Amino acid sequence: MSNEINRSVRRLDAQYIGLMEYAAAWDLQKAYVKQLDEGEREDTLLLLQHPPTFTIGTSKHMEHLLYTEEQLQERGITLFEIDRGGDITYHGPGQLVGYPIMFLPAEGLNLHQHLRTMEQVMIDWLATYQIKATRKAEFTGVWVGDEKIAAIGIKFNKSRHARGFITSHGFALNIKAGIEYEGFNGIIPCGIQQYGVTSFNNLTGLSLTVEEAAEQLLPFFCDRFGFR
Repeated sequence: MSNEINRSVRRLDAQYIGLMEYAAAWDLQKAYVKQLDEGEREDTLLLLQHPPTFTIGTSKHMEHLLYTEEQLQERGITLFEIDRGGDITYHGPGQLVGYPIMFLPAEGLNLHQHLRTMEQVMIDWLATYQIKATRKAEFTGVWVGDEKIAAIGIKFNKSRHARGFITSHGFALNIKAGIEYEGFNGIIPCGIQQYGVTSFNNLTGLSLTVEEAAEQLLPFFCDRFGFR
């Protein structure tokens, strides 16, 4: 495969990994970004869960972290300052995390539309369960009423070998009932104080697993982004 990435056929390597430490997933993303840029990998979607973790993006406000260092240690929550957009959020077991490592050609590129498409993937899937999910104009993410069910934070890495960008980081979709209380109480999620957080199982009364959610969400992702 040449360094000029061939986009004539949009194929996706989708991987469900299970539970993975945040640092390991971050390193894996960086490796995949490099491989994709050098023509050694297809577009990839990593689907996984993290142990309890707070991540703070480039729009960071440390005052939105409510726990002290001692409280983080007591609760077994790790903290990472990372290179995606956005502020602070929580990752933990029971949450479906998706990291699309995708090439976006420069021609006709609309970064805001990319975020809206990512939101639409989850809106489409939730609609199959009669959950009316929406957007809020001032906030990136997916909402059910005034409660956030999915956060999105993307990094657009400039390609060295082709005209365009390669994405990393991605979305976090709350599945397990109760996850909205397990970690989000220790932060002001994305700096948003006036609204709450919810989860799929809390809304439906079901006991869907993260792996089941990943399997169901994948066709919607492929459809919206034009993958086989």
